Amino acid sequence: MDNSLAAFVEPITILGSPATFDLFRQDAMPEPKPRTPKSTTGAARRARAGRARAAADLPVTTDLFFRHMVNSMRNGVLAITRDGRLAFANEVACRTLGCTVQPSDIGRPFFDVLQGSPDIVRILAGAFELSHLPNRAELRLKPSGKVIGYTLSHVSDERGRAVGAALFFKDLTRVEQIEERERLRDRLAALGEMAAAIAHEVKNPLAGIEVMAGLLRRQLPDSGDAQAILSDIIKDAKMANAIVLEVLEFVRPIRLQVERVSLPEVFQNAMAMAESKVARGRVEIAVTLDADVPAIQGDQYQLRQLFTNLLTNAFEALGGRGHVWIHGRHLRLEDDGGLGTDGHASEAVIVEVSDDGPGLPGELVDRIFSPFFTTKPQGSGLGLAIVRKIVDAHDGRIDVTKRPGGGTAFRVTFPLAAGHPFFQ
Repeated sequence: MDNSLAAFVEPITILGSPATFDLFRQDAMPEPKPRTPKSTTGAARRARAGRARAAADLPVTTDLFFRHMVNSMRNGVLAITRDGRLAFANEVACRTLGCTVQPSDIGRPFFDVLQGSPDIVRILAGAFELSHLPNRAELRLKPSGKVIGYTLSHVSDERGRAVGAALFFKDLTRVEQIEERERLRDRLAALGEMAAAIAHEVKNPLAGIEVMAGLLRRQLPDSGDAQAILSDIIKDAKMANAIVLEVLEFVRPIRLQVERVSLPEVFQNAMAMAESKVARGRVEIAVTLDADVPAIQGDQYQLRQLFTNLLTNAFEALGGRGHVWIHGRHLRLEDDGGLGTDGHASEAVIVEVSDDGPGLPGELVDRIFSPFFTTKPQGSGLGLAIVRKIVDAHDGRIDVTKRPGGGTAFRVTFPLAAGHPFFQ
């Protein structure tokens, strides 16, 4: 917010006489006294006439310029009058708050127009009661969950009287997500070093246990009890070794072999690999891909691993019965006005993997991508952490939501051109 109008803390004086801001006016400015002409020559009269026309056009030009300027800002702007009427709301404010302000709403009580944003109503309602107005404060909006940074300022007339209030705010949701991702990466780096050291120390003894148990089982062919115990030892040793290998795979840096990748082929291979890991049972899979979805640039092996892990999770959640949907589409991502620099749209491919299983409890959604976090009795807790790591390596992003009607939906977004702020 340092480079926006939201950084100002002094009262704001409305310039010009825009019709949009007529609600703020309490009285008209005194008319300037006409000056006595010093010359009556034709050239002087023409010059004065030209200056008069320019002066007459100036308020209109100023009105148009300032209205366009405020409406084009990448910050949300809301303005109210002293008596609680809505005076202005720009497009970014409406988009951030998820509301629609019609021209007929200007002049109505702001708490009626903005009733869907109770936090904003509360801030504006205190504009003329607080001794110190908030400057560069942050707030999580309900019920959307968006995070905004905002500054509240008085709107003053030419005599310095507060005739209204203006709220400048910026959507910081993406910024907060970026910071959380950076914190997660730092934790993963530290955790990865520790896990790699432990995994190397554990791997060799596990291999020895498995080999010795196998030799012992061959030497006791006639002992049923010994055979059963040794079989369990070998089975558990293999399971522990698989977890160790998964840990090593997780902490190993990803080096992408980038090529043009066909998503249908990736989906087909991922389904086959997931079925080899977890019994599919009667789970039905529906794959749909919009006709305009292009091939993406990526590592085919890593992408196959990504969707294999998502499908494996879905199979385990469904327990052999249910539905899984894989849908791919092509999308243009408009700059949200908060983070972009060029204001242009960017293209992306979005793949959604959803199921109609029991779903995730709300309190676990923010933790499922953390390494070693699992709700399964025998899970390693690395499947979704690896998914997140692969997505990050492709400069993409992954989101998880509850599926309407029950179940879980993972949405993976791959940029067709790197650098858009949506993926940062």
